Amino acid sequence: QVQLVESGGGLVQAGGSLRLSCAASGRVFFKINIMSWYRQAPGKQRELVARMTNIGTNYTDSVKGRFTISRDNAENTVYLQMNSLKPEDTAVYYCNGNIYTYAQGSVEYWGQGTQVTVSS
Repeated sequence: QVQLVESGGGLVQAGGSLRLSCAASGRVFFKINIMSWYRQAPGKQRELVARMTNIGTNYTDSVKGRFTISRDNAENTVYLQMNSLKPEDTAVYYCNGNIYTYAQGSVEYWGQGTQVTVSS
């Protein structure tokens, strides 16, 4: 009922920046409760990178001060600004949304993932 579509990944040198976008869309009324970014590096478990709720934001320690999550409510889009990128930030980044619809209540949705590669 709701789709999350990510964009903005790519290849960047260490120290560079990228901005990821995640747009939520659907044919029914929906309300975004929580939006998060996760990442999964090869051979590792998926980890939470940043989360935005109605109360505030939180980040995993390794990205604090470098990454910023933000949201455009009018466009139903969440962003992840990534600065001072490091090779260890290389991963597939996934958008995750806890989204409410009348039909299903609050359900967790995932985007398709976007590759971020940081070269040293």
